[in-house]
Amino acid sequence: MHAVRAFRAVAVAEAFSWLALIVATVVKYTADQPVGVKILGPIHGVLFIGYVLLALSVRAQLRWSGSTLLIVLVDAVLPGGGLVVARRADLRPAAVE
Repeated sequence: MHAVRAFRAVAVAEAFSWLALIVATVVKYTADQPVGVKILGPIHGVLFIGYVLLALSVRAQLRWSGSTLLIVLVDAVLPGGGLVVARRADLRPAAVE
């Protein structure tokens, strides 16, 4: 169940990093300050890759169907989608323990 907890944590971190990257991108183009994108871009990239790998890892453990996995993966592309995924009943601490 450690992988499920890790996935939930990475889903939340990935969602916040994605939202922060959007803000940094707006700042980059409106205030000509690219430093936020230079810092947050790689961080978000690593979290996104971790999210995808962990989603594939916990799929069998949680008995996700192919369509459920697809929804979870598509949610990673949507800003804040990881927050929705982290609230799934099968990822909540009570269900994990």
